[in-house]
Amino acid sequence: MARLTGSNSVIFDLAADNPNMTDLDRLTNLYWALCSVLRSGIPGDVVELGCNAGRTSVLLEMVLEAEDAGRDLHLYDSFDGLPAPSDADRYLKQGDCKATVSDVLAVFERWNLRLPQVHTGWFEATLPRQLPDRVAFAYLDGDFYESIHTSLTHVWPRLSAGGSVIVDDYCDRELSPRAWDGLPGVKKACDEFFADVPASRRILVGAGDLAFAEFRKTG
Repeated sequence: MARLTGSNSVIFDLAADNPNMTDLDRLTNLYWALCSVLRSGIPGDVVELGCNAGRTSVLLEMVLEAEDAGRDLHLYDSFDGLPAPSDADRYLKQGDCKATVSDVLAVFERWNLRLPQVHTGWFEATLPRQLPDRVAFAYLDGDFYESIHTSLTHVWPRLSAGGSVIVDDYCDRELSPRAWDGLPGVKKACDEFFADVPASRRILVGAGDLAFAEFRKTG
């Protein structure tokens, strides 16, 4: 299979392989955000919270291997689908987006990549004990209010200074008018968490309906 070597053109193949959950906008933003953290020498491992079948996770591992980063990739998912939604959530329902650990490992093996460390269970059970001590980069794709708030609560204290958190489905229509607003609980969770936590926020955009925000730890 194609790999990230002298080009990131494999992103086209990754987008075609997972058309229902990712696209070129997501992958290119993740690529450059992770590269920026790694090339800046920010210490820590890389985590993805809400990995589903791992078809976006493989990009993170490709970047780690291409950059010879010497870091581990940790993936977290209930592998039992989404939890029950809160009043802040809509569009998806309990049990949606279900995948298995075997699905993840098969995707990594198909791309001939080093296998990640996979953590199974609800975030409130796994994150307090199973996150790495230091995190350089986190990709949060939990879809619902409680999942994102729990993710930030446990990831942010372990995030190194200068580290980056990318949150999927964060819709800011003022700064990104085409952003998809299907999962409003995500933005609510982030805005509440960062109301009292200093961070640098950047809204990321693309050619389509990308809803992405980056939160960088400034100190």
